[in-house]
Amino acid sequence: MKLRILGVVVAAAAGLTLTSSGGAGAAGNEALTADLDAILADNALKGADVGLVVRDAGTGEVIYTRQSGRRSQVASNLKLLTTATALDLLGPDHRWKTELVSSGTRSGSTLNGDLVLRGGGDPTMSRLRYQQLADTLKASGVTTVNGALVVDDTKFDAQPYGTGWAWDDEPYSYSAETSALTLSPDAKFSAGTVVVRVKPGAAAGAPAVVTVEPANDHVQIASTATTGGAGIVVEREHGTNVIRVSGSTNVETTRLSTVKDPTGLVSSVFQKALQANGITVTGGVKRAKAPAGAAVLATDTSMKLSELNVPLLKDSNNMLAEVLVKTAGGSFVNGVNQLSTKWAGLGVDPNAVEVFDGSGMSRLDQFSPDDLTSVLVKARTKPWFAAWQASLPVAGVDGTLVNRMRGTPAAGNVKAKTGSLSGVSGLSGYVRTAAGRDLVFSVVQNNVLLFNNPRNIEDRIAVRLASDGAAQPASPQVQSVPQQRRAPAQDRTAVPAKERFDVECSWVGTC
Repeated sequence: MKLRILGVVVAAAAGLTLTSSGGAGAAGNEALTADLDAILADNALKGADVGLVVRDAGTGEVIYTRQSGRRSQVASNLKLLTTATALDLLGPDHRWKTELVSSGTRSGSTLNGDLVLRGGGDPTMSRLRYQQLADTLKASGVTTVNGALVVDDTKFDAQPYGTGWAWDDEPYSYSAETSALTLSPDAKFSAGTVVVRVKPGAAAGAPAVVTVEPANDHVQIASTATTGGAGIVVEREHGTNVIRVSGSTNVETTRLSTVKDPTGLVSSVFQKALQANGITVTGGVKRAKAPAGAAVLATDTSMKLSELNVPLLKDSNNMLAEVLVKTAGGSFVNGVNQLSTKWAGLGVDPNAVEVFDGSGMSRLDQFSPDDLTSVLVKARTKPWFAAWQASLPVAGVDGTLVNRMRGTPAAGNVKAKTGSLSGVSGLSGYVRTAAGRDLVFSVVQNNVLLFNNPRNIEDRIAVRLASDGAAQPASPQVQSVPQQRRAPAQDRTAVPAKERFDVECSWVGTC
């Protein structure tokens, strides 16, 4: 395998090669072709670069194609490739382990030697589960560690961010650091973050009460927030663990903030768990690799990969996707290259694409709608397909499509992956027509103005496909939740004062 420094080039893939042409449709699909051409002629797409392909889900037959072979940024549509190839490479039953190990010896209630907390990359670990590891140690009779607490995050390399990510996204939960020892403070597995909780004070103008969950000594809160009604802003200073809270609130408000060095956060949380159990560590804390052959004292095992794909795909969780990459190879580069060995089996030629991460956040990723539909077609032949497809957002029902295409033939029908970055929007997935034909489709828009609501274009396409074969096909016009230039106040992440669009749609609440 030839490796680029950042990208990946491997042997050519087998499978159908598609060609692109403007407004091309197969014989017998003239009405569908005309309607899709009309949607793509919308003035909102003036100056944009749009690719669309529709194929039969079973045979791969091309029904419609417009610039579908052109590579572009596909944002979170790339998670289709990441999760599918991870299922092939790691297996749907793959689990992550977090362990307490030691090469020391026991003398009554004393462990003579270092106690090692060894991370396996589980992004779903919580304060409670770290507490349970400490509980297990206490239940074994250990009350003193005559040595150091060693934290071992060497399962993954030290590069915290993917190549091509935006530096100014660092404070926000969709762009956290990836570490083999991490922590999720919420039910959506926002790995590498903490919850910042802001409560109003006793009277108007009084300082707000700010706390962090889980409690830790790793981050520092610098708050000027007061009691009032203007709104709260939470933003971590670049390159530090100082989280600044400003503004005002009359109601309890929560925000997520990333942390610098998730391993340090875990170390602080686990030390508190040991202390809560009355376990004394005499030798302080250090970072190192666990010694070979160390005895396992306690183990926490994650959910299966097939189960992890549900929050990953439905909520478009970037950090879960990056864990898959590093699990595959220990680093972003090695992980992508390991995953790429499975691309040929999904109809993707590794010589014809550029992939730098698992989530699609990298501005260097280059993929095409043809490639995305190849993944969708080939996935149907895999033993893990049913669970994987069930992990996709469903139009008008759940995930990042919960507010889209309601009350249309696409609702409850379209199962597809969304994607959104500044200037980029896409939708790729499965749809059953009114005539009962199963299709796959991918529409990817680059150089779009997001206030023109490119998701409306995607929804019109999906509704038209769902309506195909009906006596009176539904109008391609469809009502979607309006695109917003800023995230609403109840969103899961703080949004800086500037207008920002380079966020995954699961975090902005307008999917």
